[in-house]
Amino acid sequence: MVRPSFVPAEPMRQVRDWTRDRFDLVADRTRVRQRVEKLLEDALLKMPVVITDIFGVSGRAIMAALIVGQRDPAALAALAVPRIIRNKRGALEQALTGRFTGHHAARLEMLLAQHDQLTALIDQVTTRIDQAVTALPPAPAGDPAGDPANGPGAPAAGDACLSAVQRLCEIPGTGPGIARSIIGEIGLDVTGVFGTARRLCSWAKVAPRTVQSGASKRSGKTGKGNFYLKSSLGQAATGAAKTGTFLGERYRRLVKRMPKAKAKTAIARSILVIVFELLADPAKRFKDLGPDHYAKRMDTGRRTAKLTDELRALGWSVTLTPLAA
Repeated sequence: MVRPSFVPAEPMRQVRDWTRDRFDLVADRTRVRQRVEKLLEDALLKMPVVITDIFGVSGRAIMAALIVGQRDPAALAALAVPRIIRNKRGALEQALTGRFTGHHAARLEMLLAQHDQLTALIDQVTTRIDQAVTALPPAPAGDPAGDPANGPGAPAAGDACLSAVQRLCEIPGTGPGIARSIIGEIGLDVTGVFGTARRLCSWAKVAPRTVQSGASKRSGKTGKGNFYLKSSLGQAATGAAKTGTFLGERYRRLVKRMPKAKAKTAIARSILVIVFELLADPAKRFKDLGPDHYAKRMDTGRRTAKLTDELRALGWSVTLTPLAA
């Protein structure tokens, strides 16, 4: 018999719809921000080089002054926050020297209005997501894993989901938005729906795949999978790869022997396995193994013998003396 497709209940589908709407709105706002940066580049203004976030306090104040007609680089630079004025005033004045015209001002005003409208919609949808999560019905009793948290007297699924969002945020690279998106795509009852973490990773298309024809075997692409889930996992993996945690160290070890995209997919799979374990047991909390996890597990005797043999193969005589403690 063919296994049924994953069709969540109506309340969870509502959460999924809101999380997908928020994902699309954030993508639209990102496109607007990129158009603003392109407009500033067209006007020969290099604000992004000096100001990290041009949509922060300093950037918005400068762009508002540009719209109303201010063109003096010194006056524009004075609108930045004191920290930027103190450390980067000269560079900022040079970056604000360009050919910003009335045409640019009209387009910039339109784009900023669109940006603010999308930001307001994102805030509204985020509130809707929290309300939809809180309104989830109680979790079904009789969890196949025998978890007492899912038995009689267990807390409502809304409370469990809010707790799950907080616990998923403890994973490196994962924030509230990514946690909500993941929960909206796979739900809370991961054990009852997917059974194991391996099945969940296979369904999400982040697991390695082998293509076999007769005796010939080769690795294949993971597949498309759920766009929103894979995008959220990709963002989390990109953030985790930059951290000094176990996941960050794992990425740096993998990227030495495979392409970056493939290494990030492996980190995305690791994150999804962690998500499964956290959602399967509401009592669990994420605990980082640390960046030195691999070093602690190293067999020092075997490693020493291997390096010694390599040096002798190169024609060196090796004498090892232990360092004083």
